[in-house]
Amino acid sequence: MAENGLASRLYNGEAGLNIVGRRKLWFGVAGILVLIAILSFSIRGFSLGIEFAGGNSFQVPASVGTLDDAEREVNSALAAENTGVTVATTQKVGGPGGDSYELRTPQLTAEQATAVKAQIAEDLGINVDQISDNQVSEAWGSQVTERAVLGLVIFIALVMVYLILRFEWRMAVAAVASLITNLILTAGIYSLVGFEVTPSTIIGFLTILGFALYDVVVVFDKVQENTRGITANNNQTYSEASNLAINQSLMRSLNTSVVALLPVGGLLFIGAGLLGAGTLKDLGLVLFVGMAVAFLTSILVATPLLALLKNYDPRIQAHNKRVLTRRGGLARGEVTGKGAAASSAAQADVTDEPVDQDAAELAGAAPKVGARPAGKRPTGARGGRPGGGGNRPGGAKRR
Repeated sequence: MAENGLASRLYNGEAGLNIVGRRKLWFGVAGILVLIAILSFSIRGFSLGIEFAGGNSFQVPASVGTLDDAEREVNSALAAENTGVTVATTQKVGGPGGDSYELRTPQLTAEQATAVKAQIAEDLGINVDQISDNQVSEAWGSQVTERAVLGLVIFIALVMVYLILRFEWRMAVAAVASLITNLILTAGIYSLVGFEVTPSTIIGFLTILGFALYDVVVVFDKVQENTRGITANNNQTYSEASNLAINQSLMRSLNTSVVALLPVGGLLFIGAGLLGAGTLKDLGLVLFVGMAVAFLTSILVATPLLALLKNYDPRIQAHNKRVLTRRGGLARGEVTGKGAAASSAAQADVTDEPVDQDAAELAGAAPKVGARPAGKRPTGARGGRPGGGGNRPGGAKRR
């Protein structure tokens, strides 16, 4: 029984999951999620760090107590100077002079920053020289954003060129659409949950593009292998061959994603949870969310979209019709073959070809979703005749 379990069938590429046939469902879900993300961008926006929104940071020695103690004292100093703001983020950082706590606040004037610094030193009982403060302008964050957008455009352009040369333009379009969907959904999660966006987050966004592209290329390589010379036979439609490729590479994609997510999860847990390193938290969080979303979009968006685009190709359309015609002949008995009793509903799920009532009675040999192509069987001795060979009845010889 264990040999026929889902894990075993996934490992052997025989899970029989109908991914391409249900592409309308995946596209609908992806469209709804993208719409929610865009609405969140417009209504909630993003929780920007001081590098993007502008602000001040104060560093105090870790010897003053715990991080919570330092945050409480800084908030007290901010309130005493009537600044109207509180500490936005805190983290523990290391340096040549020992560990320290960095506490970031929204934008303060130069006079307010000086007064708050003096008040913090008084409350903590340390010298003012032991506290360092910095002011970050939002212009710096704007420059980082412009560079990131420029890098994204260049990356997508290079990806398009590579995929067109390596595969074809339809695969390039499907892969880029999957990448953009991945970015929008990841950014939507950040907007909805309220995760802070920092330069480390931007770096993480650009990093997940490479992982998402790798996952898509792995599946597309298998699709190309399964569909090479597909029009020379009448066994499978393009959608069926693409769906088979997903089943064959699904376990590999799953293993790759799990292996990649484990160290990122460890980085997020140890770096942010135990060490309190804010930079590691920002980087690990976006990588973890983006890689998880990339696995889903590469399977549920990229290949189904490729199959949809290929079905508009006249050559593939003609091939699909030949496959359906052959299956109709199998059902009528005009062509012999294996599996002449499969339902037309299963066929329609994967091919998306319109099938009327008459065609439904004729289409009888659609392969099972995820099944490997079956080879042809000999139909009998060549030149044989019903009734037993080439001899005439009664033993008479041909003259």
